[in-house]
Parts: sequence; structure tokens; C-alpha cells
Amino acid sequence: MSTPATADSTIPAKTPAALPTPASLRGAAQAAAARGEPLVVMTTLAGCPYCDLVRNHYLLPLRKEGKVQAVQLDVRDRSSNLQGFNGDMSTPAEQARLWKARFAPTVLFLGPEGQELAERLVGVAVPDFYGEYLDARLADARRKLGK
Repeated sequence: MSTPATADSTIPAKTPAALPTPASLRGAAQAAAARGEPLVVMTTLAGCPYCDLVRNHYLLPLRKEGKVQAVQLDVRDRSSNLQGFNGDMSTPAEQARLWKARFAPTVLFLGPEGQELAERLVGVAVPDFYGEYLDARLADARRKLGK
């Protein structure tokens, strides 16, 4: 049985697991880059079935296998502290607004300075092909990170 997430209390209790919410985007991205990986950030919303699909069927399994550094930000969380890439303190909701991530889920692929390394995945247009879209974005981000 997995441990409930403490960083984001808006995740429903029925959710078996959640991606962590970072205290520092810069720190999380630099740790990911040190492993040769982009930081994968999913914006999420409590009760969003598409967010659950992306989290539980794609990002969590890849994270558990050590194949991806993935975190999540709740687009409605205006109470948690989040350090941005420039060192300023904000909230997950404010960061999502700054990224113009208006739809949940939005998956971003970020480098150590906060630069987007691959085209973001917005929503889940075709669930049958989501894995291929995710793999292609990850490959693109890894290529750009290696340069």
C-alpha cells in the first residue's frame, strides 16, 4: 500500500499514489539534469480523470522504474509555497498561470534553468496514442538536454 501524499492535500483519498510536489522547481530540475533527465511537470486538478490517467498509467510507472523525474503542481493550490526557477517564492497556482497552463493535465519538459525542452502535452486528445506522444517528447527533451 502506498503512502498518501502530504504535499498536496487536495488529492482525493481514493487516489492510490501521487507524484510529489516540489518545494523548489529549480532544485528539482537541477537534480533531474544531473541524472541527464528533463524535469517533467504535470499540472493537475483534483477529481480530473484525465490527470489520473496520465499520472497513474504513464508518469508514476515511469518514475517508479527510474526512467523519468516527474512532479505535479495543483493548478488550484494557492496555499503551498513553491520556489521558482529565479528563486522567488510563489504558489503552484501562480506558477501554472505564469506558464499559461490553462488545461489539466498539461505536461511540461523542463531543463535546469526552467527552459522548455520539448513541446508540452496539453490534455489527452487521443488516449490510445498518449504513450507515444510522451515518449517522443521525452526523447526530444533528452536530446536537447544533452547538447
